[in-house]
Amino acid sequence: MRLTRLLFSLFLLVPAAPVLAQEDGLRPVTHEGVWLMKRIGSPVVSPEGTRAVVSVTEPSYEEDGDVSDLWLVAVDGSAEPRRLTATPGGESGVAWKPDGSAIAFSAKRSTEEDAQAQIHVLDMTGPGEAIAITALSTGASNPVWSPDGSMIAFESSVWPDAEGDEANAERKKAEEDDGINVSRYETFPIRYWDAWLDEKQTHLFVQAPEADAEPTNLLFGTRLVSSAGYRGGLNAAWTPDGEALVITATEHFDDAAHSVVHQRLYRVPVDGGEPVQLTEGEFSCTGAVFSPDGEHLYCSYEPETEHLYNHDEIARGEWTGERLDRLEVLTGDFDRSVNGFELSLDGQTLYFNAHEHGRTRLFAMPSGGGEVRSIDPDSRGVYGTPEAAGDRLVVGWESSAVPAEVVAVDPMTGERTRLTEFNAERAAGLDRPAFREFWFTSSKGREIHNWLALPPGFDENEQYPLVLFIHGGPFSSSLDADHVRWSPHLLASAGYVVLLTDYTGSVGYGAEFSRNIEGDPLKTPGEELIEAADVATERFDFIDPDRQAATGASYGGHLVNWLLATSDRFDVLVGHAGLVDLEGQYSTSDGIYHRERMNGGPPWGDSDVWTEQSPSTYADQFSTPTMLTIGELDYRVPVNQTIAAWSYLQRMQVPSRLLVFHDANHWIMKGPEAKYFWDEVHAWLAEYLQPDA
Repeated sequence: MRLTRLLFSLFLLVPAAPVLAQEDGLRPVTHEGVWLMKRIGSPVVSPEGTRAVVSVTEPSYEEDGDVSDLWLVAVDGSAEPRRLTATPGGESGVAWKPDGSAIAFSAKRSTEEDAQAQIHVLDMTGPGEAIAITALSTGASNPVWSPDGSMIAFESSVWPDAEGDEANAERKKAEEDDGINVSRYETFPIRYWDAWLDEKQTHLFVQAPEADAEPTNLLFGTRLVSSAGYRGGLNAAWTPDGEALVITATEHFDDAAHSVVHQRLYRVPVDGGEPVQLTEGEFSCTGAVFSPDGEHLYCSYEPETEHLYNHDEIARGEWTGERLDRLEVLTGDFDRSVNGFELSLDGQTLYFNAHEHGRTRLFAMPSGGGEVRSIDPDSRGVYGTPEAAGDRLVVGWESSAVPAEVVAVDPMTGERTRLTEFNAERAAGLDRPAFREFWFTSSKGREIHNWLALPPGFDENEQYPLVLFIHGGPFSSSLDADHVRWSPHLLASAGYVVLLTDYTGSVGYGAEFSRNIEGDPLKTPGEELIEAADVATERFDFIDPDRQAATGASYGGHLVNWLLATSDRFDVLVGHAGLVDLEGQYSTSDGIYHRERMNGGPPWGDSDVWTEQSPSTYADQFSTPTMLTIGELDYRVPVNQTIAAWSYLQRMQVPSRLLVFHDANHWIMKGPEAKYFWDEVHAWLAEYLQPDA
């Protein structure tokens, strides 16, 4: 391992080879071309609908070299975007004051190692610096202005039995100084993503928007946070009268090992008192949004059914001021899952985005329910959650051919107008053609959607190796866009045609298509991937039938291991964060109960899926050269799954390579390590797909 680290350090000192211009003058996509694209956050529109604030991150390969600032964008495109902040730390959770005179956001301004993000307020009526209004030892995030602008609510993660910041600071110091590095648990779960869970809870605070104001913890000592199963994501919204906030939380998180955990809405009075539960039943209701007239409350709604997969819906109830009555689902007849929604400024229309056939499109419907209308039924690319701005929508948009920018959309015609050009210069001259599209009918009679990403300097009369690029999820989709971590264009840049297939379980094709993976997690998707490769090879003469590979990450990594176990169809494989044994991941992952539901019951039950669809069952058939990669801090697909797959490959004497990123979680997020990963992927594939190169 020491030698590996030394070689990695030497690698970073070697300058990258120059990118040669093609005959058409375009440049192939490189890792720098992908990683250094500016990353555009979701725009937040001002109350009057004429301005929007958006975060823009300028990535770097240097440690702590990223620059992230807020920019002001004119919704009508009449002015160039203007930088609002220019500090080392990034900003998040932007919220406009109701009169549009200021914004609040969370940011870490100190460069000290133990510094915490705090709430800042920036005057938008003239020049000036943002002022920190909190100084909590536990930090502060997600500010929300009260309707009259006199108060700000925010979140902080605190010790539930420590009252006040002084007590929290003392607890923090005591834990740092006691020299005991141990965690104690009595309920599941014990860790999440890449961190062990601790005793702290997310609580809701309010204070005046002034630097010397005293914050009040509205949840301290309440029965809600005293329950063993309390977990708050909060996502707070002020009630129209300003007398309370509505938050999202659960009291049953400790049931997660054996049942579905429902998220509820709670009303939290500002003047103190016990939160009142507003929703109950076999569903989750999250992220309260009030109508402009204050008469209705909307939420994201997920029902509990006999199925593992259920669409996210939009629900609406009547708001009495203290209760939520007659909650009804508005999008029940819309056979797509709603990603995020927004009300028009007059409250008459709901706007939202949803995956559809490998795109993310915009939709509209009457706010009281009715027919859903696609704003642009033929749109390409991926839209974020729209923000209403007068007679237009402001939203982030990108496609396989165009990097992310902020755009304005006419909600009646779907006409799109670009408002920013943050990535225009870097994207100019890149050989980044739009994905090609095709469908086929699978052996099970299902319509399967596919994209093809083409290599630089593509020539229809040449033949290129085919590489499958298997998406994760599984309840996800191969979208008409590039991706900073798993870039189809970057994979194609080495001279490959890249195939992206939405196998059974993918979203954007109706609930039934997604649910068909239940009880059949790997077998049918694996068959469809092979069928997709066969169909593509037959239909497109530019695909070489004798040089083919498969790659994938997360659930895509699961499927790479399944192909390793059940097929010799491919010349070479690359898998990141993939399971090799269904029970092994189930018993060590940060989430387990949904895996029981996927596989037809617990491992000790009567379901054969646990063995019949575990790649490890067929380890004696492993024969395809395979590169495996994993982040050591991955608790979603714990590192032992990759180590086990590697051990099977070595036992069967299959050519194989293992990369363990010791500081990475489920994803490789550091620029130099991501570049190293991609160089290794290209080298491994080239060894088997381009032996004469």
